[in-house]
Amino acid sequence: MIRLAISTLAIGTAALFAVQPAEAQRNERVLIVYGDDECPTSNGEEIVVCARLPEDERYRIPQPLRDTRDQPADMAWAARAQAVEYVGRTGTMSCSPVGPGGFTGCTEQMLRAARSERGPLLDF
Repeated sequence: MIRLAISTLAIGTAALFAVQPAEAQRNERVLIVYGDDECPTSNGEEIVVCARLPEDERYRIPQPLRDTRDQPADMAWAARAQAVEYVGRTGTMSCSPVGPGGFTGCTEQMLRAARSERGPLLDF
């Protein structure tokens, strides 16, 4: 009796989530046009939305895919100064073969690199 009730409930739930036929689905198309290119016109069955970008963006890598997070122009002045602080360092805590205890800085350098790859702990 319980199996019958469960199977009936499962079939009823599946009927609620049935896929719509193709005619009921809306046809939409989003295009990116560059410069003075013409945006195609929509017919009665299809909706066409065009986003216009400048001509010089036509053959470029799309903005979301460009990795510019490590560019100095995108960094705050304090972060740039901190990055320059470790250039040319020798001796203790420097991760160089020069000077006593240079090897101790290799772990610190590895941790600094991992921390910068991870990004901020709190992302707003």
